[in-house]
Amino acid sequence: MSGIALVTGGSGGIGSAAVKALAGAGYKVYELSRRENGPEGAVHIRGDVSDEDQAEAAARLVAEAEGGIDLLVNCAGFGISGAVEFTRLGEAKRQLDVNLFGAFLMSRAVIPYMRKAGGGRIINVSSVAACVPIPFQAWYSVSKAGINALTLALANELRPFNIGVCAVMPGDTRTGFTDARIKEAQGDEVYGGAIGRSVARMERDERNGASPEAVGRLICKIAQKKRLRPFYTVGLSYKLFVLLSRLLPWSLSNRIIGRLYAS
Repeated sequence: MSGIALVTGGSGGIGSAAVKALAGAGYKVYELSRRENGPEGAVHIRGDVSDEDQAEAAARLVAEAEGGIDLLVNCAGFGISGAVEFTRLGEAKRQLDVNLFGAFLMSRAVIPYMRKAGGGRIINVSSVAACVPIPFQAWYSVSKAGINALTLALANELRPFNIGVCAVMPGDTRTGFTDARIKEAQGDEVYGGAIGRSVARMERDERNGASPEAVGRLICKIAQKKRLRPFYTVGLSYKLFVLLSRLLPWSLSNRIIGRLYAS
């Protein structure tokens, strides 16, 4: 299976790896990001997924050039960290604008073209943090939990039109995401240094995490499946994390996460 794919946030990290994997599988790939240049193997479109007009223009450009869009991979995103108490409203809104509303705007933009063509696929890049919210990365976790909720709702809404929707949930991954994280250290002394320790641990885990290529290959594999599950967790240990978060009482699982990332 191949076709026309549009990947957001494809200029680096998991997005770039997905572009490479999809192009290698025979897709013609368009990539949307704010950077001047995109990755090899894709037609680059410069734009901001959080801008309604730019999102619609990107989808229209691809659909008019190719006659339709078979696959959308919503990969654009970034992270912020810090205590909720000291997070500025504008930062929290920007986190949601890109990670959550960007996926919403891009999905909304491609759905009419997929419906007209009789089907399509939307793959949202979420995170294990959607199921296991990370202290001092609350708004990132909220944005990914929103992605999971959006995925489930869209899957039911679009099933009659043969449009499949799912989310991929990576754990720690070695990408430029780590260095690009916007860190707010204000209040660290109030929290006894827990903010700094938590973020440092997370960044250490990320730098020793899975390769983006592994996640990109999984996205490509999922895109070609006949049937989709709602969620795909990347990595055995993270599958266990997600399973335990469902089986254990909320109070216990949250306390475990607190011991790991808020002590």
